[in-house]
Amino acid sequence: MANTPSAKKAARKILRRTTVNGARRSRVRTFLRKVEEAIASGKAEDAKTALRAAEPEIMRAAQKGVLHKNTASRKVSRLAARVKALSA
Repeated sequence: MANTPSAKKAARKILRRTTVNGARRSRVRTFLRKVEEAIASGKAEDAKTALRAAEPEIMRAAQKGVLHKNTASRKVSRLAARVKALSA
């Protein structure tokens, strides 16, 4: 357990950040799931719409440090390729 005042404050900050980051990660997963479901259903327009909504969320998570920048870019790229293949 933290003994010094600065360590106690750090522990409080970490707890708050963990909660916020968990919410952000959950939000990203929700948007990813919506894109996956649209792709699975085979509806190209729904998939495009879901991808357009998911991309800013994924990139925002990367900007906030929840995801690594390259991870976010890779996810967006792969989803975009799958959506494009669906409409082709």
